Amino acid sequence: MSANRTTPTGAVADQRPVALREFIRRFPSTPRGARTARCAAVRQLHDWGVPFGSEMCDTAAVIVAELAANAVTHGRVPSRSFELRLGISVHSLWIEVSDTRSERRPPAPGDVPVPDPLAESGRGLFLVETLADRWCVLKRNAVGKTVRAELDLRR
Repeated sequence: MSANRTTPTGAVADQRPVALREFIRRFPSTPRGARTARCAAVRQLHDWGVPFGSEMCDTAAVIVAELAANAVTHGRVPSRSFELRLGISVHSLWIEVSDTRSERRPPAPGDVPVPDPLAESGRGLFLVETLADRWCVLKRNAVGKTVRAELDLRR
């Protein structure tokens, strides 16, 4: 895997952090699948001791929602699902959303344009870049891409 490394919020290594706990699940590439992914992530974080309504939980929920929506909107391949992977390590919570569309890559960290305030869409990666401590786009081994965002536990 290769990561985009230039980012004002810090670089993400090619290897994911060693997880103390991990959650992996596939969802249909539909708007309902994206909503279900966000709800599943919030429930999983709560089960791991990250309380509902906490800053960490709410921030992670926004990131999952935006990455899942992007996977559905820009990474959708008919009859293919997207994958949500959450992990918690000693120092960070990481969120990965993978889709099966290799040719449509998002802008690199640091290259995300500021959205038009009157536009109805186009804020997803801007929010991810603003909220995450680090994020990157990774190539998948077979096909597609993974967008990973990390949140430091001690913020």
